[in-house]
Amino acid sequence: MSSLAAIASSHSSASAAVVYAALLDAESWPLWSAYADVEWHVPAGVDRPARVDDLHTIRSRIGRACCRDRVVEMVLDQRFNCEQTAGLFTSHRGSVNLARVLHGGTDITWSATYRHTLPLLDMLRSRRLQVWVHDLASYANSIVSRNSHGCSMSSRFNLLEASPADEAAAQ
Repeated sequence: MSSLAAIASSHSSASAAVVYAALLDAESWPLWSAYADVEWHVPAGVDRPARVDDLHTIRSRIGRACCRDRVVEMVLDQRFNCEQTAGLFTSHRGSVNLARVLHGGTDITWSATYRHTLPLLDMLRSRRLQVWVHDLASYANSIVSRNSHGCSMSSRFNLLEASPADEAAAQ
């Protein structure tokens, strides 16, 4: 079996905080990804944000593919890394890196490494990764668009997008 390193990128007009919030919000994944369900595993009765070593289970819309990932690194509004601990492709490690762009918005780079893969799946995996990063960027853009049109939104995405000029004026 061979290995695969895939990388895909996209740009969002949303801030890194909005994109990062979408990544951590399991309820939003079915809205922008091919996953039907993402479930975070935290102790019963505990309401807290995700953190390193947390597990989440991902189930696909197509078929009954299921995997479990463990969060291995989190840097607020910058990076989210997971590795697969159970499922078909336990050699998978994924990383989403967010970079603020000077002219506004966020560049999103999603990379995935598979230690074991079948060559016939490589192109499919690379293409799927590009779709995911594009869909994440589009979803974050839709949040910004809804916010700018005055629509009420869920509190988890009610993030203010202040420019440096706005922050200076507020001081």
